[in-house]
Amino acid sequence: MQRADEEMDTLLAYVETFFRQSGAHGLDHVLRVTRLCEEIGLVEGADMRVLIPAALFHDIARPLEEESGVPHEEEGARIAEEYLRSIGYDAGRIPTIAHSIRTHRYSTGAKPETLEARILSDADKLDAMGAVGIARAFLQAGERGGGIEDADRHIHEKLLNLSALISTPAAAAIAERRHALLQRFADALEEETGLTSPAGPPVQSSRNTSSPRTQQRSGIPRPR
Repeated sequence: MQRADEEMDTLLAYVETFFRQSGAHGLDHVLRVTRLCEEIGLVEGADMRVLIPAALFHDIARPLEEESGVPHEEEGARIAEEYLRSIGYDAGRIPTIAHSIRTHRYSTGAKPETLEARILSDADKLDAMGAVGIARAFLQAGERGGGIEDADRHIHEKLLNLSALISTPAAAAIAERRHALLQRFADALEEETGLTSPAGPPVQSSRNTSSPRTQQRSGIPRPR
């Protein structure tokens, strides 16, 4: 148990070095997804020594994608494989970890083939739903120079469709609650602003900035 804790601390310390700014896909998102993976994984009987590293590394290449355009799921899998081998992590689990990272992304259409990959994909979707999903939608709109209309469009075009894509029973129970909250918010926002569903034309802006914020490290799940 102590060795497993030390391994996860080592992985987290490495992952943290890639996140120098907060944002919709910052370190706080990674840690929430990791906690959701533990919650779901314990119910579903997942291999935590696959699932937790995959969760920690799933967005490690997001900052690189923003800089260079490299698909973060592919680059993240490559970084994870290389690093895990360098520290002598269980070689038999590394390919499954990499597969989970490669297939977690909603927009690629890649199919998660293992239980751990399905749970990671579900957890990533869950963090785009509910109260956190609403907060991230507006945060992301601001990062891209947009406003309320952009966030509203994102909610209707993507977030309200996520509950139908959840694949594990434990995640589905969480998704039901979060989807209901998201729908109530979307309805209230349209009532108060007069926006329709979907929203109007995109807001054009030359700005593409986000404000650096102090990152807060929180505890991470431990394989059991």
